[in-house]
Amino acid sequence: MNTQTIYLGGGCFWGMEELFRKEKGVLDTETGYCGGENENPTYRNHEGHAETLKVVYDPNLTDFKHLLDFFFRIHNPTTKNRQGNDIGTSYRSVIFYQNEAEKKEAEDFIKLVDTSGVWKDLVVTTLEEFQTFWPAEEEHQDYLQHYPEGYTCHAVKFDSFLK
Repeated sequence: MNTQTIYLGGGCFWGMEELFRKEKGVLDTETGYCGGENENPTYRNHEGHAETLKVVYDPNLTDFKHLLDFFFRIHNPTTKNRQGNDIGTSYRSVIFYQNEAEKKEAEDFIKLVDTSGVWKDLVVTTLEEFQTFWPAEEEHQDYLQHYPEGYTCHAVKFDSFLK
């Protein structure tokens, strides 16, 4: 089967994982860390890394643009280094692009979100070149499946930006 992968940081990875897992075309999700300074980061030691969600998808059922659309609908991309009660660079809004086509599509999507007027402030989501994804510890995988009453600051906030 042909699959593709997108890497996104939008605050606590648990809440993003729980929502993305239900999206059409998503085959697998995994929480982890990207964009930081240390190798083999852990939940307690991931300086500079963003809590990141790895989303494996079937490009015959969905695409990069539709996954970006969902990403921008479930978190606040206008708060720098913050989602809900979570504060710090670990919780930054970031798209880890893997090639120039993804970078361009992400830039165009950010412009679309900004011009939509749904947020009073402009998007601060950063675009960072993908380097390495480090899986989070096992207790952080499928967290809200194991603890359905666990903390999340994510919810579907808007209808699709794609009209």
